Amino acid sequence: MKLARRAEKLRPSATLAITAKANSLRAQGIDIVSFGAGEPDFDTPENIKEKAIEAIRDGFTKYTAVGGIDELKQAIVDRLHTDYGLLYSKDQVTVSCGAKHTLYNISQVLLDNGDEVIIPAPYWVTYPEQVYLAGAKPVTIPTTEADGFKTTAERLKGTITPNTKALILNYPSNPTGATYTEGELREIAEVAMDSGLLIISDEIYDKTIYDGTVHTPVASLSDEIKKSTILVNGVSKTYSMTGWRIGYAAGPPEVISAMNKLQGQCTSNPTSLSQKAAIEALNGNQDTVGRMVGEFEKRKNYIVEKLNSIQGLTCFYPQGAFYVFPNVSRFFGKSYHGKKISNSVDFTGFLLEEAKVAVVPGIEFGAEGYVRISYATSMKEIVKGTDRIEEALKNLS
Repeated sequence: MKLARRAEKLRPSATLAITAKANSLRAQGIDIVSFGAGEPDFDTPENIKEKAIEAIRDGFTKYTAVGGIDELKQAIVDRLHTDYGLLYSKDQVTVSCGAKHTLYNISQVLLDNGDEVIIPAPYWVTYPEQVYLAGAKPVTIPTTEADGFKTTAERLKGTITPNTKALILNYPSNPTGATYTEGELREIAEVAMDSGLLIISDEIYDKTIYDGTVHTPVASLSDEIKKSTILVNGVSKTYSMTGWRIGYAAGPPEVISAMNKLQGQCTSNPTSLSQKAAIEALNGNQDTVGRMVGEFEKRKNYIVEKLNSIQGLTCFYPQGAFYVFPNVSRFFGKSYHGKKISNSVDFTGFLLEEAKVAVVPGIEFGAEGYVRISYATSMKEIVKGTDRIEEALKNLS
């Protein structure tokens, strides 16, 4: 059977593939430490789960409005105002089946053939694929560890062409954990506004920040910037609700309306029960968020110190999210059992085979020479996994 060209070109998610492989090996009885999944290991807080159970008992199990129920939209509006002083109305908000779905809908309603979208690299693996699916062209701006894995206004300006339609920002970043200051965002946004670009701002890790870091939504910088920005967020990371599949966008009414129409022809509404749970997540007590972030910070401090203590590794110090992105390029050219390590894919295979540790190769994020390690797992697993990495690297020749 002949598939559509877009299907033939589409690559599977590397992070999901690595996690699936680790789970398969575990099912065979092999002790694998998996650092692949970008998923909090904490359970969803009890008050949130209870609201979903209550919704079942109340019979709230039917279709809802395509873009989410009004009560959830109001909770999103209120959360954005309380946390960041942002003012949105309910017609400027839509709810989808996770932030990934939200981003897909944005690409589909905004991008045409020939459009270009600028994406700083390292980037989340899904951004370029979604741009391709919309018929547009992803254009990456490489960043380095030396500049904090952040792009600049000057680099952005030098990348813009007459075909550039949008800029995707993701901060704190998956995979690096880097984030932007208000001043850096302002300079970048000013260049975007001068060139008439839209800003797609993925802020799913906005609450997972450390060491006094302050998160500034780019839409909060000015009314002009807000009118050209689509803010993307969700409940998956902040409230440990990955499987509940609730993401949302806040932006110009015409974009939100188009996303609703598209969603109406695809998935229809997000799950009714998940919407009720998300209301409680956003409106309820936020103490569990601080406790989870506190635990992530302990893990981050340990894993960064440990990785930097291993000869040949260097590890950037993240300000947010729950990933580290160590530089492993010094091991390229070395061998094990006659197999040469030439790139991050080879290095990842080496760790899985020899250390029984699963990580994601940096090339999948547009950054060869690195691997992504998620510390959204227990401290026990982090200690075991990093010890295994250290021992395995000693055996390379």
